[in-house]
Amino acid sequence: MAWKVIKTIIIVLCIVFVLMYVTAKAKKGKSIYKDEPKQQNPLEGKKVIFVENKDEAENADGVRGHLEAVGESDYRPTFYSRYIKRILDIILSFAGLILLSPVFAIIALAIKVEDPGPVMFVQKRCGQNKRYFKLHKFRSMKMDTPHDVPTHQLANPDQYITKVGKFIRAHSLDELPQIWDVFIGNMSVIGPRPSLWNQDLLTAERDKYGANDVRPGVTGWAQINGRDELEIPVKAQFDGEYVKNQSFVFDMKCFFGTVSKVAKDDTVVEGGTGELKRNA
Repeated sequence: MAWKVIKTIIIVLCIVFVLMYVTAKAKKGKSIYKDEPKQQNPLEGKKVIFVENKDEAENADGVRGHLEAVGESDYRPTFYSRYIKRILDIILSFAGLILLSPVFAIIALAIKVEDPGPVMFVQKRCGQNKRYFKLHKFRSMKMDTPHDVPTHQLANPDQYITKVGKFIRAHSLDELPQIWDVFIGNMSVIGPRPSLWNQDLLTAERDKYGANDVRPGVTGWAQINGRDELEIPVKAQFDGEYVKNQSFVFDMKCFFGTVSKVAKDDTVVEGGTGELKRNA
């Protein structure tokens, strides 16, 4: 009898996996703006530097200037990063989507009750090789919050964050929908956090260490070493350390380091990058 139950569960999971995988394949193009050429990154696959220009508009990093291409990316992925890591990402993300589905439902309901509107927040982010993609989060801020503006550039971030949002951000629960972004192939479980598409300074700093050449992660080495209080150059260095040491063992170190932080994370600052240092 027990074997029949186990066999039924396995068959159901296999069917669900196939359906989800087919759906992910079908939605992959749309998730990377294949049908929206104007939304794609003209610097995809290029090495870049940041050129400061006081006459230009301030970008998401709070500086004025733009990115310029200085060559082609010469990154060569290892066997682990290209194959083993992707297989692990598929397995872990599928398991996460199934096991955490009740948590997804509870959070979605809480968001809807407090502030009616979309449960998900979709934002353009910079992915592997600087390819833009649509990142998903649980909405933690009110509907009238400015879009494509990092939290640290909002004059008073607390006025926009909902009560549910404050809780899920503090415990990184707002990031859970990115498990789908991992399954679809735009992200990895472990890697540098994906920057906003207009965070030019961070993109340029990461390019110094090859950190834009790998899939961005739900969590990563920089996340467990400071998160929001890290200045951009320091954050980029941590991301570079991850790329240099990328391996199964190092990914496990990042994963379990993240688990130890999500229960109580005092490195999430509603003022953003470098705020703890400024307030010291």
